[in-house]
Amino acid sequence: MKRSLFCFFLLYNSLAAFAQKDYNILNYGAKAKAGFNNAAAIQKAIDAATKAGKGRVIIPSGNFLTGPVILKSGVELHLADDAVLLGSPDRLDYTDDKMAVILASNEHDITITGKGTINGQGRELVLNLLQLLTDGKVQDSQWKLKRPGEKNRPLILSISDCKNVKVTDVTIKDASGWVQSYNSCTGVVIDHMTVISMAYWNNDGIDIVDCKDVKITNSFFNAADDGICLKSEDANKSCENIIIENCIVRSSASGFKLGTGSVGGFKKIRVNNLTVYNTYRSAIALESVDGGVIEDIDIRNVTARNTGNAIFIRLGHRNTTDKYSTIQRVYIGNVKAEIPSGKPDMGYPVEGPAPKVAAHNLVPSSITGLPGHPVKDVVLENIEISYGGGAQKQIVEVPLNNLGSVTENAAGYPEFTMFGELPAWGLYIRHAEGISLKNVRVSYLQDDFRPAIVSDDVNGLKINALSIPSMMEPPLIVLRNTNDTAFEKILLPVSAEKGILVQQ
Repeated sequence: MKRSLFCFFLLYNSLAAFAQKDYNILNYGAKAKAGFNNAAAIQKAIDAATKAGKGRVIIPSGNFLTGPVILKSGVELHLADDAVLLGSPDRLDYTDDKMAVILASNEHDITITGKGTINGQGRELVLNLLQLLTDGKVQDSQWKLKRPGEKNRPLILSISDCKNVKVTDVTIKDASGWVQSYNSCTGVVIDHMTVISMAYWNNDGIDIVDCKDVKITNSFFNAADDGICLKSEDANKSCENIIIENCIVRSSASGFKLGTGSVGGFKKIRVNNLTVYNTYRSAIALESVDGGVIEDIDIRNVTARNTGNAIFIRLGHRNTTDKYSTIQRVYIGNVKAEIPSGKPDMGYPVEGPAPKVAAHNLVPSSITGLPGHPVKDVVLENIEISYGGGAQKQIVEVPLNNLGSVTENAAGYPEFTMFGELPAWGLYIRHAEGISLKNVRVSYLQDDFRPAIVSDDVNGLKINALSIPSMMEPPLIVLRNTNDTAFEKILLPVSAEKGILVQQ
């Protein structure tokens, strides 16, 4: 009996030693009081948990104002259901090394949980910043030309060089710039997150920069810029082994994007079950323009409603070195998209900016490389895209005998409107190799005088099951400098002789 009791107490003490302790910020001087900055109190609670080896820092119910706080290894920051962490709207509370509400660098096993809200108060912060700039108390070379630069606008979450990061259940609102950035991290889990940020420009919903082993699931993003965005800013790094599943996105830019920053690259990226709606640019945008690689991409089960463009794949060359980007081994399947004739994000607080190109008709999906640098090995399977149509020659026309007039725009900012008018309404392919279309249907609601598909400088175009149900005038498919073709099950409203034009 004594031995049993001894073992019980030994086990109890062992479990107690490993149990996570709670550190309520109220016990460290925090106050749910308007105008009271709780940064020092929250940091004390975090530091106490760190000193103990690990712990859970509790943000209880109430509104708690805070300046920057640093999350440390082994610490979970937990927001109670009715807790609101308010980022300070005073720009002077942030410094060059603390440009976010919550930061972590070179830490491990850090967690943010709970159903509370982190509100960056981005509108209020920008107003304060503009006043400080006017008074000369803060410097910014861009603000009079366009708007205050992103380096002058704090994020809500900034996590860099960390391992084993988990953020679940929280709501994140109203940043002054990017909402959250995870840079050079390994092992990131984002689950059941809600992001609502339309406070100002550049409000990317989430930015994953040169990270590995990331999983983003069951989350909602409503952002005044790209919704879910992967970037690469280091030539020796890349985004690799990224999974995105069961997410909903509304964006004033693109729903899911690789790029624009694409210095290192993107490898083994998997997207499944993505819904995009009321989005200005592309539902899917894969962009490599800075010398990086895009390879082994698998995107499936995407629904896009009222979205400016379905699929945009771009290999460009805006970097000034001789190194060219590469894009290869891309699979996109089970996509259903509705592309309206009008601006799809009209009426949102921050709309996507008007394109800086001449007037043009509705823009098709596109796969475009550069001369001598083709996009390689792309499969589009089970794709259904419906366009609003209504193109007019009075607006602009690219004659079919002058397809080479479409600008290359090699160094241009990559977005679906970057070429201005395109000679197709459904799909435009140029400078590509090994393109496969399987069970693809493109249609329009109003007549469009252009061909549905134009292929220019393409080596290896395989089409198996293509449906184009209507046309205004032939041809429906134009093949210019396109070699090694194989077509099966092409369903057109006219014969292939009338519907397909071959140019050399």
